[in-house]
Amino acid sequence: MHNSRRDFLRNSALAGLALSMPFKNELMAMAGSSNSFGIQLWTVKEALAKDPLAVLKHLSQSGYKKIESFEGEKGIFWGMKNTEFKKYMDELGMNIVSAHCDNTKEFDRKAAEAAEIGMKYLICPYKGPQKSLDNFKKFADEFNACGEIAKKHGIRFAYHNHDYSFVPMDGVVPQDLMMNNTNPATVDFEMDIYWTVAAGVDPVAYMDKHPNRFKLVHVKDLVKTKDGHESCIIGKGTIDYKSLLPKVAKRGVQHMIVEQEAYTGTTELDAAKADAAYLKTLKW
Repeated sequence: MHNSRRDFLRNSALAGLALSMPFKNELMAMAGSSNSFGIQLWTVKEALAKDPLAVLKHLSQSGYKKIESFEGEKGIFWGMKNTEFKKYMDELGMNIVSAHCDNTKEFDRKAAEAAEIGMKYLICPYKGPQKSLDNFKKFADEFNACGEIAKKHGIRFAYHNHDYSFVPMDGVVPQDLMMNNTNPATVDFEMDIYWTVAAGVDPVAYMDKHPNRFKLVHVKDLVKTKDGHESCIIGKGTIDYKSLLPKVAKRGVQHMIVEQEAYTGTTELDAAKADAAYLKTLKW
């Protein structure tokens, strides 16, 4: 009770100052306004393919401030030019910070287009299970090359994990191999917390093992099923994001990105709205 009262008085004082001082936005943030969070558009992929403008507006109205796109049949910018997409984002009060893409095709062009509109990251989303550690070594070389191209354009390259990269091969964890053989100056990582937990790995402990390498996370909850597990509305599953997000935020993570891939009893758009509503209740 004492802490709540103290926080209330502190926030009220800061909010009052914000009304009369030039640093209004900064002080309002200090006063405990909601942390900004984003959404991976894969969460609403079917609806997005039918009407991207309406879906993006829905996400904005749901409270998302950041967008992470992915490369579909209509490209990263969903049939729009990069500058057109950016203009629409501006109108909605959102910012496209990153995108998953095929980093093996026309990556220089994609990096240039991303940089032109102020994006921060292009991300490799998937490589799949491999039969040899040598393949993961080749991926590390590939990521380093992409990192250099991204650096040339003033952005960053990252890799997004699934569970397969945590499965040891010949006594070596492929995820470790890729992290140890990529250049920290040019290559970052996006931790999918769902897949990390599904692999039996503690997300915080793994971040501590590779400090300052994870700049983005996928906030995706996990529920067990008769066939294994699937994603669900955040807050309805087994991952304690209330305690987890403040911990990862202290470990260099800059972007919290919602993702959901299963929709039992709901729709893509309703799930995205519910995910946002839960994130608004958390602090980090």
